[in-house]
Amino acid sequence: MPPLRALFLLVAVCLVGLLSGCARFRHQQFETVYVSVPHTYLHDRVAAVSDRVAEVANGQPLQVLEHGRRFLKVKTEKNEVGWIEERAVIDSKTYASFIQLAEEHKQDPATATAALKDDLYMHLLPGRETEHFYLLQGNAKVQLLVKASVPKVSNQGIQPPAQPAAHKPQTGKAPAPGSKPSARPAASPGQTQAAPPAMEDWWLARDSQGRCGWLLGSRMDVDVPEEIESYGEGQRFVGSWVLTKVNDPQPGTPSHQVPEYLTVMAPASSGLPFDFDQVRVFTWSIRHHRYETAFMLHPIQGYLPVRVASQASGQPKSGGSVPTFSFQIAASPDVKTDPATGITRPVTLRTIHYEMIDTRVQRIGPDMAPIPVTHEHPGDKKSKAAKSAKKKRR
Repeated sequence: MPPLRALFLLVAVCLVGLLSGCARFRHQQFETVYVSVPHTYLHDRVAAVSDRVAEVANGQPLQVLEHGRRFLKVKTEKNEVGWIEERAVIDSKTYASFIQLAEEHKQDPATATAALKDDLYMHLLPGRETEHFYLLQGNAKVQLLVKASVPKVSNQGIQPPAQPAAHKPQTGKAPAPGSKPSARPAASPGQTQAAPPAMEDWWLARDSQGRCGWLLGSRMDVDVPEEIESYGEGQRFVGSWVLTKVNDPQPGTPSHQVPEYLTVMAPASSGLPFDFDQVRVFTWSIRHHRYETAFMLHPIQGYLPVRVASQASGQPKSGGSVPTFSFQIAASPDVKTDPATGITRPVTLRTIHYEMIDTRVQRIGPDMAPIPVTHEHPGDKKSKAAKSAKKKRR
């Protein structure tokens, strides 16, 4: 064989080998999973007696080497290899859904901040049986974005809403104010109406790292300034905002700035068809050196978000810009419910504006129509039933 022809043949064989090697390398793609439990151990084998080879923690990525029955053989970033239970991890698709959720809501304004009572998981959807991933530590601070109410999981099989194929809002008439939504059909004549499922509130929240997920509302405390916390009078604070600050000279501190607050509150009940039912403004009395209620609107059916700003007043005597705030109420009884999250909102909303000049709060803006100031919530119904029973006994 001529030397030149032999050289060409050798080069061709090398190229074929190189290409086939690259093809094998390209096809050897490993699946990635992420640890969803607080922490666990990798074991050297799947058996009643096995040795621990590594410890892994929440959020840690693992490379899947082999699938077994209820177990995965994985490798850590430190090349530690062992077996882990499937239920202790989430797959890359679920992980991508959490990343997408954070991206969609990274610019959303926070309604309030809250502190966790104890360690708490972020869920992909509201509900105790939905996918969860990030584990937040107790006392961690989170920003609350939006509230939803879903049925509790019970022994009777009541489940939270599942992920739908399409996110088309369901519309209909609003339930009676304060009533708990129920998906059960009306009872036939002569048949006892089944009790509606117990509801619980969940909040879409964002943590200090920008991660987003749904947190159980009863496991958090909304941040409220200590100086007004005692003025709740049995109501649950939904949010508080500083409207302005006033100077109250104190002995030895001639420039003592005291904040004045806008707050919104709600009954302690869960599953209410509104976000808050009371708007209250606390101003500082320089004469008595204490907080006083300058404005209160109650009861209403209010919806977040609440916005606080400042603008030039329409009254010349106000002396420049004044604090303003706004909130939303329903414009009609029609509501829409997101089938994925359980978030229920009126189809159309009215935005109500106020401004505060000194300690006087007055309504402004284009919508000056009357605000409905009546509603019932479960506590009201129980109270009325008790009063009715008492009258009958008399």
